[in-house]
Amino acid sequence: MPPTLRANPGFEQQLSVVTKHHQAGRVEIACALYQRLQPIAPQDFRVLHLGGLALYQLNRHAEAVNWLERAARLQPRSGATRMCLGLSLDRLGHVDAATGHLREAVRLEPGNAEAWTNLGGFLFARGDVTGAIDSHRRAVQANPRFVLGWCNLGRTLMQAGRAAEALAAHERALKLAPGDTHALKGRAQAYNGCHRLVAALADFDAVIAADPADHEAVSLRLYLLHFLDELPAPQIAREHREFGARFASIPARTFTTLREPARRLRVAFLSPDLRGHSVAFFLRPLLAHLNRDAFEIVLYHESALEDSFSEALREHAVIWRNVHACTDAELEALVLADAPDILVELAGHTAFKRPRPLARRLAPVQGTYLGYPNTTGLPAIDFRLTDVLADPVGAADEWQTEELVRFSPCAWAYEPPAQAPSVAPLPITEAGTVTFGSFNNLMKLSPATLRLWARVLAAVPGAVLVLKGDVPEVKAFYTRLAKAGLPVDRCRLLPRTAGLVEHLETYAQIDIALDPVTYHGTTTTCEALWMGRPVVSLAGESHVRRVGVSLLTAAGQGDCVACSEDEFVEIAARLASDRDALATRCAGLRAALAASPLLDHAGQAARFGEALRERWRKYCHGKF
Repeated sequence: MPPTLRANPGFEQQLSVVTKHHQAGRVEIACALYQRLQPIAPQDFRVLHLGGLALYQLNRHAEAVNWLERAARLQPRSGATRMCLGLSLDRLGHVDAATGHLREAVRLEPGNAEAWTNLGGFLFARGDVTGAIDSHRRAVQANPRFVLGWCNLGRTLMQAGRAAEALAAHERALKLAPGDTHALKGRAQAYNGCHRLVAALADFDAVIAADPADHEAVSLRLYLLHFLDELPAPQIAREHREFGARFASIPARTFTTLREPARRLRVAFLSPDLRGHSVAFFLRPLLAHLNRDAFEIVLYHESALEDSFSEALREHAVIWRNVHACTDAELEALVLADAPDILVELAGHTAFKRPRPLARRLAPVQGTYLGYPNTTGLPAIDFRLTDVLADPVGAADEWQTEELVRFSPCAWAYEPPAQAPSVAPLPITEAGTVTFGSFNNLMKLSPATLRLWARVLAAVPGAVLVLKGDVPEVKAFYTRLAKAGLPVDRCRLLPRTAGLVEHLETYAQIDIALDPVTYHGTTTTCEALWMGRPVVSLAGESHVRRVGVSLLTAAGQGDCVACSEDEFVEIAARLASDRDALATRCAGLRAALAASPLLDHAGQAARFGEALRERWRKYCHGKF
């Protein structure tokens, strides 16, 4: 219960008491006291503004808007009030009104660094990256010592693919506040973008040492581990289980759901990627063909970014909710009200935002699929959908906290882009020498991968290697290639393309695609095959190093899967040595993929649905 305000010390003294509570972080107490003060001075701007701010901080946004609108009427030129009002309106989903108030805040107070950085965050969440970067720059121009402003600028630049600039922004923040965990975490991600993974790992370790409860840092670090050559699968799995153990003391919710094995099920999917993203590309064919008599679909999107692909997914759902702005408690309330029978999360540690709600259980049965190549580590996630080639029976089962459900010969359903260009002629026919290539994320090009590709080029005289993507430091990138033994005069780096069609057209510049060793491609492998280019892949010990095995086998290209580095070189050299055979193979790849389980969308959806149904039967029979 908040302290009692004395009746006679004078209003100013009473307000001083309240603001001291507020400044000390006792927001609930301050909020209650502001509400007692407001009838005493109903036209006092300070009470309305600060009380509205406290309500915003407590996520009581409808009430905050009421207070802040009254404050804005009293002082219409208060940029701080406009800022808070815009933020609360945003949380209530009133985007146009929020935009107006946030822009008005910086117009009224162009020197308000906090207003600029809040505008930047708002713009970025709505896809205006250029506007967001400009706003964050204005924030640090207004206050060059604004640590959070530098961090926000760095994170936004990173999301825009400008890793070197992002790194500089976080370095600036750390000069102002050495050891600041927010800045360290941002710098770690910028190091990732600069392909300095060891430095990134060190920063993540420093953040976790300073704040072991920073689950985001732990999660991002777990994802990073998959890109490192030297870490064995059992060690990575152990660290995932240790993450899950952090939530072991959270009691899991029990449900009174009707345990009827054959009834229609409500299946929910939780993801930040229900938009133009690889996860959504593989999900849509399954949703489109899932038996509506047996299942109804609920989609929870955890990103403010929505696009035409979001609209296409929304058509398959009985409920679509954008939950990016929800607190954990708000998310739990929404999901429990919707009452899904099964909930499948699609991100894993690429964006594991909701470990606590999932640990408490949002549905009687919970699973994970598509977005992450490993266990989540959370015991409350009951199953992970995969296949027998990506996760062979045996050791893979021991590494997971989930039950591995090998529901199909291949765990993916690929939907080729309708606008994909025709298969282009092989460049070898004119160049006379073969061109190898990889259009995977350059972060996947580990030292082991580059060394193996160097062996391929050594085995095929005159061969060229084409890579694609933006690099922050071109000279340093080529130095990496040379250090791995690659002849840099036979390597070409193509810039990132503007759109999907332009990206697919780039396959006309290569003859044979090479799969990274440490972290296999998924979308890129499917795209290469659809564009008529064979892919050579090396089978490893764990899912992240076996995706290529599953995809290529499904497409009838098992002879392109190597079991050793020597065999990888032999396969690549064999494909390059016979132009006629290579041309024949390439001409048939699109048809082979079309005849594979990857494009059997109805069959894959039926197998997917049966896997969900079997998990439900197990729940009904008390087996988890």
